[in-house]
Amino acid sequence: MQVPGRPSGAPPSGAYRTMTTRFDSSCSIADISRNNPAMGANKIKKKTKKSRPVITDRHILYEGAVQEVEADLDFMKRVFRRRHKRPLRLIREDFCGTAKLTAEWISQHPDNRAIGVDFDQPTLDWGIRHHFAPLGDIRKRARLICDDVRAVSGPPVDAIAAFNFSYFIFKERDALRNYYRHARSCLKKGGMLFMDAFGGTQSMTTNHEYRDISGARMPDGTKIPKYVYEWEHRNFDVITNHILCHIHFELHDGTRIEKAFTYDWRLWTLPEMQELLLEAGFSKAEVYIHGWQPDGEADSVFRLRKHYDNEEGWIAYVVGVK
Repeated sequence: MQVPGRPSGAPPSGAYRTMTTRFDSSCSIADISRNNPAMGANKIKKKTKKSRPVITDRHILYEGAVQEVEADLDFMKRVFRRRHKRPLRLIREDFCGTAKLTAEWISQHPDNRAIGVDFDQPTLDWGIRHHFAPLGDIRKRARLICDDVRAVSGPPVDAIAAFNFSYFIFKERDALRNYYRHARSCLKKGGMLFMDAFGGTQSMTTNHEYRDISGARMPDGTKIPKYVYEWEHRNFDVITNHILCHIHFELHDGTRIEKAFTYDWRLWTLPEMQELLLEAGFSKAEVYIHGWQPDGEADSVFRLRKHYDNEEGWIAYVVGVK
């Protein structure tokens, strides 16, 4: 999970590990310069720069801008080992989407196993092509299921990951409590439900945030040309805490992809989440939030907290312990 800098508002699905960079929305990031001819021994020859590919696949752009599955898994392993004094081995990824986290998990250790659950088959198929097919026999360590996360049981697991705020889709207390109750039933004794959450003063307003994405790579390792990621809070209802958000992208050639992703959510608060976890039968409901560096950027270290002063934007992990 990436972490926001202090001036940031809230990110969409995974928080920013680096400071949010703001851009004027009228500007393009296209930076292809004109090539000058080069003088040869007997003739003038114009060298042409190889054109950079225009990546319009929204899943590739999303993964490059939002997800840091290695950081999420590192956090899960650390918290699980600290409590149980043994390594985490069997996990389930709810709302897995392209199942990037699941694929990364089974790649990290020969004893790691995973189940990924999502109700959108085309998105799962994309993940199979891009993340699992290249793994060869390693992919046999995972099972992907197309179904409602509240309907899948299967063998009990050590931990369930419900990241990228996907559980925000449950807008009523009963619905979220029922999900928590079902997730608890799918855990082994002492198992853990890991979620991320965002908040802060800027999370409850309409706003736009822009971030320059450079250095991101496709699943096959190909570098993605620099692009702009835009997170929009289109609407927030203070009575219901319902929030409507969009992700837009601007590519290096000036192409804009409007509403690549849309989220119609309820912005759940940390006290609500903790209360519902306990009501669903979890023995503990823990909150881990990052600290701040002197320059105002997040320190990327998530610590167990009992109290925390509000900021413009923050990211938390919420952990339910069975």
